[in-house]
Amino acid sequence: MTTLTLIPLAGLVCCLLIVPRVAHPQGLPAYAPINPAADSRTPLGFEPYRSARPRRWRVGLGLDYASAIEHAVEPGASYDLDAEILRLRFGVVRDLGPAGFVELEGGIGGGYAGFLDRAIDWYHGLLGVTVEERERRPRGDFLYRIDLPDGRAVERRPRDLFLGDLRLAAGVRHTRHLQTVAALVLPVSTAQEGYGRDAVALGLITTIRLPLAEPLIYEGSLGLGYSPTRGDLARYQRTAFVSGSSGLRWRVWGRQSIYANLFVHSPYYHDTTLRSLDRQELSLDFGWILASRSGQEWRVGLTEDLEPGGPGIDLVFRLGVTR
Repeated sequence: MTTLTLIPLAGLVCCLLIVPRVAHPQGLPAYAPINPAADSRTPLGFEPYRSARPRRWRVGLGLDYASAIEHAVEPGASYDLDAEILRLRFGVVRDLGPAGFVELEGGIGGGYAGFLDRAIDWYHGLLGVTVEERERRPRGDFLYRIDLPDGRAVERRPRDLFLGDLRLAAGVRHTRHLQTVAALVLPVSTAQEGYGRDAVALGLITTIRLPLAEPLIYEGSLGLGYSPTRGDLARYQRTAFVSGSSGLRWRVWGRQSIYANLFVHSPYYHDTTLRSLDRQELSLDFGWILASRSGQEWRVGLTEDLEPGGPGIDLVFRLGVTR
């Protein structure tokens, strides 16, 4: 891991100390796929319900650091991804009235050979899990390559830091429990092809929040998205996407809560003959949230790929704060 990689980590710690107070309990954290094969295609993710906060700014800051390991071979095609992926996102939300609000989100990212291989091996050993893909790859090495059925080979290089895409959104609260958000993702990323988008993407996400009992909150979502085909994988890219999520937040004691959110996404690609690219994504985002006395909500979480045959990430470490 280079010195440039540490800059976002230090910045996150500083920003966490100055994020304003939160006035009301929140639900589940936002979630979006981090695998570059998925993130470069979809505008969808989980969008939490935004309680009304008239004439108040709301901010959120989140750091995701993922360890990816994929190896898939089919007759005439193969896919390898051995990398660590950084994503640091900052977002602001402003209410326009009792029902409407707007969002702006941007950030930085990176793709590295990384330093977590030994820690991930220990984690899998603790769970009694053997990952054959990790056994066959050297530690601390980067590989992102797709050999396609048409005979072409697409290979990506690591990137220390790059500017991520910009997300603009407008939402409406239909009731105290139901909202819809329309999002426009602008391709402003400075990353090379394969990490950012090459075209504008559109998404529509509807979220429902239901207080099941005083310590328990349910949130679920349904999303529809569109992203045009572009670049060297255009022949294999899907353009229409569907996502769904279902999760719970449980206040277990005092200001502390635990959460779990199951996220599913339709396939991003087609006809590559590689199940790792042509199948849907199924991931579980889970963790711990602390509502501090000063008002911030701090969170620490992990994301696990529940369907190893899909284009998921082996493990994602998540850290963030919202107001």
